[in-house]
Parts: sequence; C-alpha cells; structure tokens
Amino acid sequence: MMRSLYSAVSGLQTHQTKMDVLGNNIANVNTTGFKKGQVTFHDMLSQTLSDATEGDDSTGGINAKQVGTGVMVGAINNIHTQGAPTTTGLATHLMIQGEGFFILEQNDKTYYTRAGAFTMDNHGNLVNSANGALVCDYYNGAPITIGDYGGNISIAADGTISYTSDSGEAKKHTQTIGLATFSNPAGLKKAGENMYIASDASGEPSPDAVYDYDQPGTGSAGTLISGALEMSNVDLAQEFVDMIITQRGFQANSRTIRVSDEMLQEVINIKR
Repeated sequence: MMRSLYSAVSGLQTHQTKMDVLGNNIANVNTTGFKKGQVTFHDMLSQTLSDATEGDDSTGGINAKQVGTGVMVGAINNIHTQGAPTTTGLATHLMIQGEGFFILEQNDKTYYTRAGAFTMDNHGNLVNSANGALVCDYYNGAPITIGDYGGNISIAADGTISYTSDSGEAKKHTQTIGLATFSNPAGLKKAGENMYIASDASGEPSPDAVYDYDQPGTGSAGTLISGALEMSNVDLAQEFVDMIITQRGFQANSRTIRVSDEMLQEVINIKR
C-alpha cells in the first residue's frame, strides 16, 4: 500500500485537531480571561531506504534516502498573553495587569484563574460569581472572609481591601488578595469554568520569600484594576487566517488520498 495514503490520513487527522482548537478559540472570543490555544505539528518517523555514507579521497559522500510517513500533533499550547480590559464599574470585578493568577478554593481543591468576576456572598466571603469558588489571600492561601461586612467595598491595586462594617465604620481588612505565578504558565491544565490546575509541566506556584503566594504589585505578579475584567486574548482576524490555512491543508491531504487511489486503480487495471 502506498505510504502517501497513510501520510495523507495523518494530515487529515492533525488538521482536524487544529480546526477543533480554532473552533474553541472562536467560540470563546468573548469569554472573560480566556487564553487561546495554539497547535504545532511534528513530522512522524521516516523510513530509511539507504543510510548516508562518508566520502573518501576518491568518492564523495551520499546523503541518506528517507521517506516520511506523515504528521502528528506536537503540542497544543495555551498562549497567556494579556487580554484587553473591559470596564464594568463593579468594585469586586478585578483585572490583573501582569502575569499572576487569582487563587480559588472549591471543595478543598485549589484552582487558578485570570477571570476576576467576583462578588460578596451572604456570609461575607469574596467568591467567584460563576461557581461560588472562594477567593484566597496571599499570606497562606486562606479564603477571604469579612465577618462584619456592611458594604461599600473597594480594592486597591496592591490587593488591600477597604469596606464599611455592618456598624457603619470604615475599615481596612486584614487579608489581602493573593496572586500565583508560575515558571511555565502554558503548562497549566484547563479545569473548566475559566479555571486552571497546576500540573507537572507548570510546576507549583512560585512562592514569595515569606508567604505562600505573591501580593499584587510584587515581582511579575502584576497589579489589580478594580471595576474592570480581562477579556479573551483571541484575535479573530488571526483565527480566520489560520482557519483558511487549516482548511487548505485539509483539502490538500484529501487530494493526496484521491490521487493515490487513482494510482492504485491504474495498477489494478494493468491486468485488464
């Protein structure tokens, strides 16, 4: 059987995978804090018909003769570039201007997110408004709770929280919003609902010299912008260009299968 058939089939499969990633990027073009995926291809093993030879005084060297056997998906990376801001006017909505991630706790598990659509619940907890995950501080990763919360909350660029107590007194909360930074953020695994979990590739969060996490405004973690959210970093123009390239690649591989089939048909017809 012709190698070109198998090579073309692998081309169809990999281009379909790339199209799936592009489709997901486009679907999440308006998802808060979404980071686009990017597919890279690797060639498969090559069949060696003859090895390379070394030249001598009388004869020159000969390069190896190898025939490739197709393509495979090399990696699907998350691209963690900064997304554009959008203003909401809500004090508990936060955007990170930097490389950090908010720390969330849900069912005794730790998650990380760039989507800062937070709100206060009826127990004075600062929570993710989408799923109720608790927002944590930088000191020891404890959930942020304001026991005497009465309203009028404000959050500074360094994560400090000011509010009005239930008795009407202006106060500054003892807890400060924490941020996590990673040496390889592209290695984080998506857990759904705009959240990530640490993996072997990402490593655990890089700890502060004293505390478990970073305070906003320190190192590369970045600062907070209150009343704004980070939008998706998907560039629709680039996605559509990549879609055209992917479609043409898929068509070219389909054509390779068709031509290989016609060549096999010619071989079968020799006997007639």
